[in-house]
Amino acid sequence: MPDFKKGDIVTRKSYNCDIYFQIVDFLPGRNGNDRVLLKGLDVRLCADCPVTDLQKVTRSQLKEYRKKFILRNNELLSRIYKKRSSLRPHLLRTAEADKANFFEIPGKVLHVDGNEDYLRLCETMYSQLGLEAKGVHVPEQEQPQKIVGLLREHQPDVLVLTGHDGFIKEKKDFRSLNSYRNSKYFVEAVKLARKFRPNKDDLIIVAGACQSHYEALLRAGANFASSPKRVFIHAFDPVFIVEKICFTSASQTVSINDVIDNTLTGINGLGGIETRGKHRWGFPKSPY
Repeated sequence: MPDFKKGDIVTRKSYNCDIYFQIVDFLPGRNGNDRVLLKGLDVRLCADCPVTDLQKVTRSQLKEYRKKFILRNNELLSRIYKKRSSLRPHLLRTAEADKANFFEIPGKVLHVDGNEDYLRLCETMYSQLGLEAKGVHVPEQEQPQKIVGLLREHQPDVLVLTGHDGFIKEKKDFRSLNSYRNSKYFVEAVKLARKFRPNKDDLIIVAGACQSHYEALLRAGANFASSPKRVFIHAFDPVFIVEKICFTSASQTVSINDVIDNTLTGINGLGGIETRGKHRWGFPKSPY
């Protein structure tokens, strides 16, 4: 059996090697069987398994995975740009000569993420999408203690609370927060954020990760959350939800179907409630 170390990219043989993970820690196991703590490379999943269940990912496999990852994201970005262009307001489509005089203000985003690597990737994606976003790395268990201070400091229109999560394999009750690795921290952070800014159209909250307790997050005050069917969500899904919110007019309600269609995971992994957009047009644009 090969030696494993922190940082290795691996898959689980018992799950037909379906997801690529990174080893983040080694855990004491039952009956002397060592276990490892894993975090998904492109899904926001936290899991553990015996060392004997691991299989290393080769360099060629990882290269091919990253190629597919980039292609898939680029396809979705292209679709988003196309949709955004088609939804320009009537005043811009009918006043071609004056287009240059309009300016736009999308919503301002605070993204709090338990995974620093994902956060940096998401910040790059926000930039590509033309969004002003402040990213802050905060481990999931510390998010409730820090969220109000971050909201006071950054005053966002949209708050993202995410990281890693997962339904604990040995548990049976999908309704209990104790059956999830990090849902209780997301729920508590959402409650505190909503107490700070009660109006759901004033502060829009997107919360959760893979297999998170969807119903508890919505009850706590989130506008959009994961995961209705307790499935995995993609690392960039929160960003694509935010894009739809921030580029929907403040005079309109965000289409929930369009929000979900904007994601890589779809309706089994994400959902939400009626929410007003955060985008505003302005006129005229200053020459300075």
